[in-house]
Amino acid sequence: MQVDLKKPSELTGAERGAWRAFLAAEPSLASPYFALEFAECCEEARDDTRVLVVREQGAVVGFLPLQTGQFGFARGLAGPLGDVQGVIAPHSNRPDPAGWLAAAGIPVFSFHSALASQPGFAEAARDRPDGSWVIDVADGFDAWHAGRKSVNAKAMRNIATRFRRLGEVDGGHSFVMADYRPDVFETMVRLKRDQYRRTGVFDVFSVGWTGRLLKAILRRQSDHFSGVCSSLRVGGEIVAVHVGMASDRLCHYWFPAYEPDHSRLSPGVLLLVEMVRTAAAIGHVGIELGPGDYGFKKDLASSQTGLVGGRFTTRSVRGGLARVSRNCADACIQAPLGPLGRIPDKGLRKLDRLAGFWTL
Repeated sequence: MQVDLKKPSELTGAERGAWRAFLAAEPSLASPYFALEFAECCEEARDDTRVLVVREQGAVVGFLPLQTGQFGFARGLAGPLGDVQGVIAPHSNRPDPAGWLAAAGIPVFSFHSALASQPGFAEAARDRPDGSWVIDVADGFDAWHAGRKSVNAKAMRNIATRFRRLGEVDGGHSFVMADYRPDVFETMVRLKRDQYRRTGVFDVFSVGWTGRLLKAILRRQSDHFSGVCSSLRVGGEIVAVHVGMASDRLCHYWFPAYEPDHSRLSPGVLLLVEMVRTAAAIGHVGIELGPGDYGFKKDLASSQTGLVGGRFTTRSVRGGLARVSRNCADACIQAPLGPLGRIPDKGLRKLDRLAGFWTL
């Protein structure tokens, strides 16, 4: 086995072709997080973006995109912003991410949302976070709507009521799936930062590479990958906006925001439903909502994709230190402390996620 560590921009034409072929052959890799273009966007935003290129007998058998971080403490691609992570390889190849990382000399690799269907990650899993919710429109919008109505009629009635209210507002309303006017992106950032302040959640835009990443994504428009910026306006004013990305099969719902003064209309949910309608019309199989215990995701999603979190470590000093911190948390969980026993574990996971914003 040969493992090379490269920047995405350094991949050869043959390697790029292998990446695309692996994606086309694996339905589980439909997310835009696995697109080659997403890795290239991460490289534009972060200097530590790399790809493990794995060969056996001269043939490429897989890729693992990642952030190398400082001191050999690597993380999945896009760090804490990566809602779905994993290897780019045919399932039949039985990818071995732990072996690949060791061969590349990377002592620690932390992941929080890797595909549970990929054996290498499943075997190393310590956490099983809420899976990534997916809205399935493979059979069209009407089939999805009927399916959700049969499961949660009340939620769909509430959405219909809000659409009626939207139609009654003065000045009319408009939805644009691909709205790349500069004010739309800036409105999303403003509303999102206001939301972070109100709720006391860490402001991801306080770190410069978040904005750089999203702008790089929105500059990409191709058959394989594109940035998505959508808006819902009432009387010409933006009341809801979303910035995300799409592969040729799946749209990822990522940074939604809405004007609190219009919360009575639930403009964010109405924007999402319009996105679902458009995604079905252009031939996407679904919209990926990512993980999270949110009511609207449960109401609208058709299924979940299993995710796992954990860490690969070698027996180096750095790997040993990572194991010590993890084992201390495990000891607290197993001790007869009740709910208090989970505090160190939750704290370590939160600190680990936040640290990923600064390991450049």
